[in-house]
Amino acid sequence: MKLLGNVDLLKSQTAIKFAAFVFISVTFFYLGKHWSDGSRQLVFFSRQSPSSTTSFVPSVVVSPNFNKEFNISALINATEPETGPEPSDPVISNEQQSVLALKAASPPPPPPPEIKSYGIVDANGTMSDEFEIGEFDPDLVENWGNGTEIETETNKEDAKSTFQVKKFGLCDESMREYIPCLDNVEAIKRLKSTKNGERFERHCPENGAGLNCLVPPPKGYWPPIPWPRSRDEVWFSNVPHSRLVDDKGGQNWISRKGKDKFKFPGGGTQFIHGADQYLDQMSKMVPEITFGHHIRVVMDIGCGVASFGAYLLSRNVITMSIAPKDVHENQIQFALERGVPAMVAAFATRRLLYPSQAFDLIHCSRCRINWTRDDGILLLEVNRMLRAGGYFAWAAQPVYKHEQALEEQWEEMLNLTTRLCWNLVRKEGYIAIWQKPFNNSCYLSRETGTIPPLCDPNDDPDNVWYVDLKACISRLPENGYGANVAPWPSRLQSPPDRLESINIDSYIARKENFKAESKYWNEIVASYVRSLHWKTFKLRNVMDMRAGFGGFAAALIDNQLDAWVLNVVPVSGPNTLPVIYDRGLIGVMHDWCEPFDTYPRTYDFLHAAGLFSVERKRCNMSTIMLEMDRILRPGGRAYIRDSLDVMDELQDIAKAMGWHPTLRHTSEGPHANYRVLACDKRLLRG
Repeated sequence: MKLLGNVDLLKSQTAIKFAAFVFISVTFFYLGKHWSDGSRQLVFFSRQSPSSTTSFVPSVVVSPNFNKEFNISALINATEPETGPEPSDPVISNEQQSVLALKAASPPPPPPPEIKSYGIVDANGTMSDEFEIGEFDPDLVENWGNGTEIETETNKEDAKSTFQVKKFGLCDESMREYIPCLDNVEAIKRLKSTKNGERFERHCPENGAGLNCLVPPPKGYWPPIPWPRSRDEVWFSNVPHSRLVDDKGGQNWISRKGKDKFKFPGGGTQFIHGADQYLDQMSKMVPEITFGHHIRVVMDIGCGVASFGAYLLSRNVITMSIAPKDVHENQIQFALERGVPAMVAAFATRRLLYPSQAFDLIHCSRCRINWTRDDGILLLEVNRMLRAGGYFAWAAQPVYKHEQALEEQWEEMLNLTTRLCWNLVRKEGYIAIWQKPFNNSCYLSRETGTIPPLCDPNDDPDNVWYVDLKACISRLPENGYGANVAPWPSRLQSPPDRLESINIDSYIARKENFKAESKYWNEIVASYVRSLHWKTFKLRNVMDMRAGFGGFAAALIDNQLDAWVLNVVPVSGPNTLPVIYDRGLIGVMHDWCEPFDTYPRTYDFLHAAGLFSVERKRCNMSTIMLEMDRILRPGGRAYIRDSLDVMDELQDIAKAMGWHPTLRHTSEGPHANYRVLACDKRLLRG
């Protein structure tokens, strides 16, 4: 019995183990079938049906998901969110669905920023001169709108209302190149005659009123290409006019470079093969024409796009390039966009706004001016501005063509220049060069009644503001002032003789006053370079709005800033222009209660020292500030150094124009009566 019981017990344990094995096998089989979806294929062994009469043959069975394709990218690539399983997708667990939902809700990361080159090192770190200037920094762009906002305040004591402009609106798009005194259509219509070019002269709005709005830039305006690259190319969008390309492209003036740039090959009507070769020819013709030494200040009449002046800059010569706003109305705008000194001016019925004996050489290449009309009145204006002993270079068809009409014009020119006591130094090819006498001896030895006569001794040849041309020869000073200037560069800091003829009140000797001004500005500019990092600024076209003796401009040269300065001498003060030109600088006379003769957006930097405390007695300060905004480029700067009592109002006006002003102490410290208002101009969009 005991043995039988043990056998039953063994049978019972074996049955239990067998049942457990079967249960575990069935469980793994089920799990294998269930979790095989979307995973590696599980291989299963099976038997033939027991009802089969054949012998047992094992076979291999694969998962029913074999050869199916499933999309599992949502679980792998986080940058491509999925919206959920498609109907054809396999079943996904709740946990997996939660992961997918979170990934779908998250936005994709932004693409990497595009590499732009802003210097001469390309993306690979290689030095290159092929680079582009970036668009405006977003911090320098503001959405401004077009409306003007005015604030009214009422005085409780006298019940009078005062108006203050809180925001100046943008002008109409048609005014984006508006020059108020040259584009006054109504005034031009009222002219009695235009035969002598009167319509190209100044005709300002009544009472000299300027704008009461902000001139907008053209669409797509970009920061100007920096110098010296700008000499050879500028953005099309900044001066969007292609007429000169059509008219003068064959003469090597200007051409299109792709869709977005103008290119300047450096040629001209009479120097198609380039200005450098032309300048070399002039120096060979007259060896005394030593550019950058005795020849420092030049005028180019009818300058086109100012390639003549542009290539003289590399020879230490500064050129005042002038042309009227005529059929080629944008030529001066192109010149200034290139970073070359230029002004809109015309030989018509009034004196040009430059002093006597200003230029060491005056150049006219096919400038389309009839020099012999009206007893040579236009060439007499050239004679007034030409320094004693200076040169006049004329490149025109009458010089080299042998047609009868042109030969007659040449004979008329020879006759006139002989009566002016000019000496024909050389005629070669298509260039003729004359030299002006050093004194009046030739004039006084002419026969009685010779035309043109000498001007009256009381005539002031430096009086130029709205003064009519005179058909007489301007006398040279008997003391030789103006004829004996030092060569460049020593003339920059040498007090010239004509300093003694300037009508100024001075408590110290004039030469000491001259040197003191130069030292004062040199120290200030040096401090700007050190502390404000002026050499990192893109200073190229600079205007000093109250220039004095030109000390600020001289300081920029001494501190090696690669910029040129137009020195403006206001009519409200002493005429220091002769001294400025004797130093080897350029300048112009102007009344700041009237608009200035230049295109909008033509200067990078405006400097005004002591201007507003003087001019506010004559006109509204907002009139001058709005004109400054018209002249200044977006991204440009203005430094206003003036007394404390004008600074609050100037800050308000600057903010109303969209400028960003910062008030700074001068070197004299916080207790000084002067401050510097440093302003940044933004690009305003309507």
